[in-house]
Amino acid sequence: MNVILIAVIVLGGIGLVAALILFLAGKKFAVHEDERIAKVAEVLPQANCGGCGFPGCSGFAGACVKAADKGSLEGLLCPVGGQAVMEQVADILGMKAEASAPKVAVVRCNGTCESRPRVAEFDGAQSCKVQQMLGSGETACAFGCLGCGDCVAACQFDAIRMNPETGLPEVDEEKCTACGACSKACPRGIIEIRLKGLKNRRVVVLCNNKDKGAQTRKACSVGCIACQKCVKVCKFEAITVDANLAHIDAEKCKLCRKCEDECPQHAIQAFNFPPRKPKAEEAQSPTSPTPNPSPVREGE
Repeated sequence: MNVILIAVIVLGGIGLVAALILFLAGKKFAVHEDERIAKVAEVLPQANCGGCGFPGCSGFAGACVKAADKGSLEGLLCPVGGQAVMEQVADILGMKAEASAPKVAVVRCNGTCESRPRVAEFDGAQSCKVQQMLGSGETACAFGCLGCGDCVAACQFDAIRMNPETGLPEVDEEKCTACGACSKACPRGIIEIRLKGLKNRRVVVLCNNKDKGAQTRKACSVGCIACQKCVKVCKFEAITVDANLAHIDAEKCKLCRKCEDECPQHAIQAFNFPPRKPKAEEAQSPTSPTPNPSPVREGE
């Protein structure tokens, strides 16, 4: 009986000593989290999409608090919550939210099934990433959309779908939060997060092909051939050609659409514009054919 009692006392003493050591260690090495982080996290959408550039909403909340201590929230944006959420965050941190222009995902490829016919058949896993690792895909264009829908699977907001007729992804601008998940999922980098533009209107080069003109034309009938006609016609220096590919700076573009008219490949297209009115001389001429109106698209 005495042996059992002694064992209980010894074990109890060891437990008390261990508990005391743990208590003192917890006090010494305790990490005190700023209570503002929890408050900021509460107003965030908790989508944990990573579109802000941080590991989840808690990581973004911590970054906001650190930035506030430095006096500015510049460069920080929750793409899901948008400006409304950032205003709440700024209010919690006692700061003023800087206005940010809304953005949207843009698919920079117009190589439909008709303009970019198949030259091979891939009988394997339906994954853009897999096809990219194994070769150039089913078409002759090594830069265009692979059409397997990795971007669709990556989107948490049901904002992108594959068009079965064109074989290309289409973005629903009303649902898109510009989180960038689809852009990261695309192994060819054809999905770009761009400014939505005034009244959601944009002029975009729908091509990602960096081959020389002759080779691009063989692979796709609507690919950019780097002829630089768009550069010459733009008065605002909004277009540059680099690596045999034209690109339009959304911040410089004035939406005049002259580049769209000038492009011989129809690789430049305008979105969400009203149909164009016929020219005065064409309208007065009864024999002049009626021009096709500019397409109004919901997304790219």
